[in-house]
Amino acid sequence: MKHVSTSTTLAAITATLLLSACAGMPGARFSQDALPAAVQVPAGNTVAMETVGAGDISYECRAKKDVAGQYEWAFVGPNAVLSDRAGKAIGKYVGPPATWENNDGSKVTATQLAVAPAGAGNIPYQLVKANPAVGSGAMTGVTYIQRVAIRGGVAPASTCGAANLGAKEIVKYQADYIFWKAA
Repeated sequence: MKHVSTSTTLAAITATLLLSACAGMPGARFSQDALPAAVQVPAGNTVAMETVGAGDISYECRAKKDVAGQYEWAFVGPNAVLSDRAGKAIGKYVGPPATWENNDGSKVTATQLAVAPAGAGNIPYQLVKANPAVGSGAMTGVTYIQRVAIRGGVAPASTCGAANLGAKEIVKYQADYIFWKAA
């Protein structure tokens, strides 16, 4: 077994902590290198804003479409607060339709382009193409939005059947929303 000095170990830990802290600082570059190709933003776009969305996703027990006698928890919509990397609330994410709104009054809806698995217990990564913004402000010129760093949000594990058809349940989730603009 190789012996590592305490000073070497301390230096490695310090470097790791500094790199982790820098990743969340304003001005740090978001890297999509570790994301599945399907949800990567095309070249020619740059990160305009990074947010953390934390809130609820609503589900409703419904009959499965085109499958008689079967039921499922169907996604109804999100309701989350969008905060900057410093933790300051700067907007909200609600739906349907999926709408990201900044506190400056600008807002954008989008069309889903792709999803990719984000691990057990998490809703998927997502890439959406933004529609033209309403209002003038932070959302003006947004071209794409990515959902990454996801925790939770999957449909409830409770039973959904004929006996509780129409029942609603809310689950907690958190995800980073990365807003891109044309370079």
